[in-house]
Amino acid sequence: MARWPWWLQTTLVYVAARLLSACIFMAAALQQGTNPWFGPGPDYWNFIYIWDSQWYTRIVYDGYSSTLPVNEQGDVQENAWAFYALFPFLARGLGAIVGVPPHHMLVVIAMLAGLGAALVVYRLFLQFAAHRPALWGVVFFSVFPVSAILQVPYAESLNLLLLAGALLLVVRRRYVAAMPVVLLMCLSRPTGVPFAAMMGFLLLHRLWLRFAPRRPEDLPPVRELASLAALVLVSGLGALAWPAIAWATTGDPAAYTRTETVWRGHDLVPFKPWFDTGRMLFGPVLGIMAPFVFAGLFALLMVSRPVRALGVELRLWCTCYMGYLLVFLHPQTSTFRMLLPLFPLALSAALLSRSKAYRGTVVVMFSLLQIVWIVWLWAWAQLPGGGDYPP
Repeated sequence: MARWPWWLQTTLVYVAARLLSACIFMAAALQQGTNPWFGPGPDYWNFIYIWDSQWYTRIVYDGYSSTLPVNEQGDVQENAWAFYALFPFLARGLGAIVGVPPHHMLVVIAMLAGLGAALVVYRLFLQFAAHRPALWGVVFFSVFPVSAILQVPYAESLNLLLLAGALLLVVRRRYVAAMPVVLLMCLSRPTGVPFAAMMGFLLLHRLWLRFAPRRPEDLPPVRELASLAALVLVSGLGALAWPAIAWATTGDPAAYTRTETVWRGHDLVPFKPWFDTGRMLFGPVLGIMAPFVFAGLFALLMVSRPVRALGVELRLWCTCYMGYLLVFLHPQTSTFRMLLPLFPLALSAALLSRSKAYRGTVVVMFSLLQIVWIVWLWAWAQLPGGGDYPP
């Protein structure tokens, strides 16, 4: 394969990974018992249309309501405003054009976007590494334990395609070209806030280079700084777009945040869920320390040699995204899926060692953990208190 075109090598890697995931899905579906969506032992296509796939299917046909559903106490109930519109509306539009049922287009878009993301991720990794480690980075990205989500009707694959494209354009300093990509990304999943933060810190870094005493040829041009500042503004507006749309449609300024916190069972308090989960898992003393230990370990990771090879932009993205999760995320089983935007670290993992034994071991372990993720979280098994852990 070494002499084949890069796009063919990347495509074969990604398709092989998705076939592996499909086999795991089908094996798990054979063991699927009674569940809220279909009868026991569903086929592959029914099995991948569970969990949030049902919400996207509902949005494709019914859109979004102009009022928030509430119970008798006035508390907001689960509703479609928690799910961004680009993915289901794209499926609706393409389905009408090609004459395919819109909910089927959800799977088509997810699969094609996942492949497109792998190709763009390779081009992004190639900015920092040679062909072989860049391709190994794509291998790790493709077999990551939660990578099976890239072939089901979820918006992750479309969001990763747009995120990787935006990061590639930023790394190449094509800030104006990145603007429409960033706006689309902000309407696919909630990655706009950390991206805007990353761009803000990048602007500060470029300004520091501009005014710090350096050689003239190292100074960022004024025109580049102006376009970067414009991208910071566009990113900030994009991050606010979906909450603003929810406000304009429902008349409730907090429509999006009230909907998002329904699944938590309580209002959003920054950082607090991490300490609550820490106390639940490790007790009252170690549980308070656990978030600090986690943040410290991540900081050490960010200054390690393999991660420093990613360059300023990708390191800033990983740092801002993890900071966003620490501030806003309620850590639970869906947290594993939400780690996918940290995909640049796959290249760092490939750069950690050139050993074939090491890289092969990572692939095997990731593949085995896919089985764990699909059987434990994707397949439905009712808990003693009702419900199940979400994927």
